[in-house]
Amino acid sequence: MKLPFAKMHGLGNDFIVIDATQQPMPLETQAIMALADRKTGIGFDQLLVVEPPGDASVDFNYRIYNADGGEVEHCGNGARCFAVFVRRQGLSDKTEIPVRTHNGDIRLLVQGADMVTVNMGVPNFEPASLPFISKNRQNDYALRVGDETLQVGAVSMGNPHAVLRVDNTETAPVETLGPAIEVHTDFPRRVNAGFMQVLSDSHIALRVFERGVGETRACGTGACAAVAVGRQWGLLGPEVAVDLLGGQLTIKWDGEGSDLLMTGPAAHVYDGTLEL
Repeated sequence: MKLPFAKMHGLGNDFIVIDATQQPMPLETQAIMALADRKTGIGFDQLLVVEPPGDASVDFNYRIYNADGGEVEHCGNGARCFAVFVRRQGLSDKTEIPVRTHNGDIRLLVQGADMVTVNMGVPNFEPASLPFISKNRQNDYALRVGDETLQVGAVSMGNPHAVLRVDNTETAPVETLGPAIEVHTDFPRRVNAGFMQVLSDSHIALRVFERGVGETRACGTGACAAVAVGRQWGLLGPEVAVDLLGGQLTIKWDGEGSDLLMTGPAAHVYDGTLEL
């Protein structure tokens, strides 16, 4: 069996994308892990799957698998690549594309050949939405990690995020604290960990340790989560430039109850075929 795919990336957060609108996606956990290996496989952070819609309210179903083979709820950088992919493949000629993710519907707004704005929906700060073990919602939480007590914000952007403020992202202990926060027992389904440096009320730097992947060069939902938490903390304004290792995203959010918009590039690298 031959399975076509496209290699794509959003600011260095890289993917393979598979069109499963005409046939089921046949890859299981071990196969995904093998393909994700950067030495013996293709190498990618996530596998994205385009499926037919379940009903007429959306154009496609959007599924995401991490490099460890586990299916996850959302991927913002992947959503931009998804939009470019379906247009390149002739699956859609729309500039506004409604799609369904595991945790809800989003809208992809294509702006030119490789720029896409994603309406990410309303950030959810209720602990149960992540899920996060807490008796009630707070703007920040004390999280005990080893010998340290960290102050973190917690928000769901369709997937779970813990955000902490650091003085400098270049020296932040992402390699040690990231894995510890990811598997913290207060996050029963694990969590993405964001390390945010506030440069001004309209500019932050960010590194993200992604659940099931490790640190990536960019994380779209992580950028959205950081801005949402920063707004709740009174540190950021309604439009914020987010510097990630792979480049910059623009996040717009008017605050509690409003949809959050993320804008950034999506790049096609090459097309290939898997022989199964």
